[in-house]
Amino acid sequence: MQFFSDNVAPVHPAVFAAMQAADTVDSGYDGDRLSQALDARFSALFGREVAALWVPTGTVANSIALATICQPYGGVICHGEAHIQNDECGAPEFYTHGAKLLLAGGADARMTPETVAAVADAIANDVHRVQPHALSLTNATELGTVYSPAQVLALSSLAKARGWRVHMDGARLANAIVHLGCSPAALTEGVDVLSFGFVKNGGMSAEALVFFDPALADDARRRRKRGGHLLSKGRYLAAQLHAMLEDDLWLANARAANAAAAELATAANGRLIHPVEANELFLRMTPAEASVLRAQGYGFYDWSEGVVRFVTHWASPIAEVHALARAIATLS
Repeated sequence: MQFFSDNVAPVHPAVFAAMQAADTVDSGYDGDRLSQALDARFSALFGREVAALWVPTGTVANSIALATICQPYGGVICHGEAHIQNDECGAPEFYTHGAKLLLAGGADARMTPETVAAVADAIANDVHRVQPHALSLTNATELGTVYSPAQVLALSSLAKARGWRVHMDGARLANAIVHLGCSPAALTEGVDVLSFGFVKNGGMSAEALVFFDPALADDARRRRKRGGHLLSKGRYLAAQLHAMLEDDLWLANARAANAAAAELATAANGRLIHPVEANELFLRMTPAEASVLRAQGYGFYDWSEGVVRFVTHWASPIAEVHALARAIATLS
């Protein structure tokens, strides 16, 4: 009964079926019909012209995105809890050829215009200091909270006023949208490039890079090739993206994951460290209490001293969710 991460969730059967349907001879790399149709598919989703590329991992999505909007001598402002800061082994710095990550604060892993401005205003505007070139925000955040459309717009407006580009790490974008009940367009207003996550939400090996400024996409395509991520049989990645968007499967999957997390949150209300707005829960728990749950077969992460993390996913078995909720509720 595993609640370690949504990365370990099974692949949705519709994704496998789409990959099987794509198992015919077609052009290589991104010249196939499915890859070529991504721009139109994502443009329809966002209600505006975008350019969309498949990539195999979220790390490379974030890294290529940042490399297209930040010079090597520039900086990217992000939250101190950001995945690009803590969990990507320096890949953003590697792909940008040295751009510096500049860390901002904010409760529950959410930056505010004030915390972002504080970072930027502390940097003297001279040749000796790394100047901010971009702002990167994560939605849903690494602590399971979400930015509202108004919060995203406030941050992107600040960035635009200062001449920065904006990146959104949307590894769990679907979970954020389901929680907020808003449109994809509303949640990305002012964003230049989005890392649109599918693997955590029922995909197998495909994420999307969505450029709201399509002129940036050609640079990203070359960086994808140079970085070794232009797969020769790209149609299988494109097929996954199309399958997830078909009939809003990506939203249905996120809805199931969020509902499971909400049930656990109700059972663990007094233990919650952060609001549960997506599919991650961070709970106060002693080592002895954690051992009790593990003895019952539950798997989860020790996040920090006295704090554990549970993550639900689209296929979390309902019976296991019910049982875990009861087990948490009965801890002494």
